[in-house]
Amino acid sequence: MSWKKKLIIFLDLLGIIALVGLDQYTKYLAVIHLKDKPAYSIVSGILELNYLENKGAAFGMLQNQKAFFIFVAVVILGVIGYVLLKTPDSKKYRLLHLLLSLIAAGAIGNMIDRIRLNYVVDFIYFVLINFPIFNVADMYVTVSTVALVILLLFVYNENDLNFISFKQKRYREIK
Repeated sequence: MSWKKKLIIFLDLLGIIALVGLDQYTKYLAVIHLKDKPAYSIVSGILELNYLENKGAAFGMLQNQKAFFIFVAVVILGVIGYVLLKTPDSKKYRLLHLLLSLIAAGAIGNMIDRIRLNYVVDFIYFVLINFPIFNVADMYVTVSTVALVILLLFVYNENDLNFISFKQKRYREIK
């Protein structure tokens, strides 16, 4: 692995650690300032901070499925790690690194809550559209996943992603 590739991976890890730290800090603040208190209005009728202990996924689905969520997070993190290690170190893939790092940070942030607390701390609520209460890690995952889909569909072509292969190199040489 080249020094440039090692630097990029180091920066990815540093970014993930910083983002997880920010997520955990916001959740800590939510527990300290919002737990067992009425919702705090930021913009009346639009946005409020409202503490919630979420034992499920988005929209309250799959309640009390801690082991399943941890398994899914570990698989996602494994795939992200694989792709980050395989991604060429050219400028063309910097946005891919950023988006995958954001998704990884969100998965880790919520996984920490599930392991430590048996629930995820949620606290951001869009009253206007009655959107489910969410947290910073959820924002990382949601926004980055949408951006990643756009990137994969409209920016990269099939050849740009040839570096992602689960086949053994020797198998391709035999064919």
